Amino acid sequence: DERSQIQNRARAMVVLRARLLKLAEEEHNAAASAERRSQVGGGGRGEKIRTYNFKENRLTDHRIGFTIYRLQDVLAGDLDETVDALTAEERARQLAGQA
Repeated sequence: DERSQIQNRARAMVVLRARLLKLAEEEHNAAASAERRSQVGGGGRGEKIRTYNFKENRLTDHRIGFTIYRLQDVLAGDLDETVDALTAEERARQLAGQA
């Protein structure tokens, strides 16, 4: 554009920086979108998150394979074991992603 090589180089660096930032943002958005899609699922019967079985007094979280046989306690608000299991699974998933 300009006759000065210095000005052309500065302009090219600005354009390159903008393109790289746009590319990084698109990659971040794509990763976030994929993570959301993996969490939401399609809503089919096979993709259920939890099962509450009152006859067996059982709660099963199918995402992490966690089962507890104290459904009445969980429904009364004692969620410590369930939350601990979910937290441990999330930590393990994050560590696996870093490796």
